[in-house]
Amino acid sequence: MKDYLKLIRIKHYIKNLLIFAALLFSGQLLKADKLINCFIGFVAFCLATSAVYIFNDIKDKDRDALHPKKKNRPIASGKISVKASIITAIACLILSGICFAFIFNLTALALLLIYIAVNFLYSAGLKNIPLLDVTILVSGFLIRVIFGAAITGIEVSGWLYLTVITLSFFMAFGKRRNELISESSGDTRKALKGYNLNFLDKSMYLCLAMANTFYALWTMDSVTVEHYGNNKILFTVPVVLLITLKYCLNIEKGTSDGDPTEVLFHDKALLALCLLYAVLMMFLLYSGKIMTLFGF
Repeated sequence: MKDYLKLIRIKHYIKNLLIFAALLFSGQLLKADKLINCFIGFVAFCLATSAVYIFNDIKDKDRDALHPKKKNRPIASGKISVKASIITAIACLILSGICFAFIFNLTALALLLIYIAVNFLYSAGLKNIPLLDVTILVSGFLIRVIFGAAITGIEVSGWLYLTVITLSFFMAFGKRRNELISESSGDTRKALKGYNLNFLDKSMYLCLAMANTFYALWTMDSVTVEHYGNNKILFTVPVVLLITLKYCLNIEKGTSDGDPTEVLFHDKALLALCLLYAVLMMFLLYSGKIMTLFGF
């Protein structure tokens, strides 16, 4: 069972929490119907991403076997056969479809199919093309946010979309940066031959600055202030800045290959900052509604 949990990349489900972004920032998280739809959509998307990860691992099993860390993956190590992996991937897609049937939405369905198709193409060879590889990674994060907005019927601010895009580019470039400085990565990822450390550093910091700027602009936007009735969201800007700086510090240390999931789970301080942000946002957006709900 442990190997199958690794196969479906259950740790990476944390990325799919972006599906809740539209609902959270809209101030409608406490609406039961929207929350249920979002949760079902989250499960459906998680199962679909697992199928994508499995396909990628099957495609890369020979190269992964040469990598110091990836060689321990279930398929590359031979702990799970290719046949069993294919069956698992198909099962994930079927279960994803069943879950999605409960919240059927044409826009969301199109987004999910686009995500699956683009990532299959990524695994099939597009990941070997510099810049296109990181662009596809970024598209995955953006699709998650739009998917969440579609299944809940919520409109998302353009500033938040820009924040997600630039922050995703920042993380993608950081991942490529640490893969490039790893002695063995050049043998397993062809796209790295088209990058150099100087470019990745500059691009990473450019996107970091833009992401924090876009987020700050969102908190001060007149539409945002009018929607929330105040400008208290502005107080979350320093926390977001600290989170991105701490993330950047971890990338610079080179303690991991730069994968966002690994960076987050291996740093308790970063996790604490993310938790602080979540608590602060919940307090600013929902404290009044929760008190009213319980009759205070």
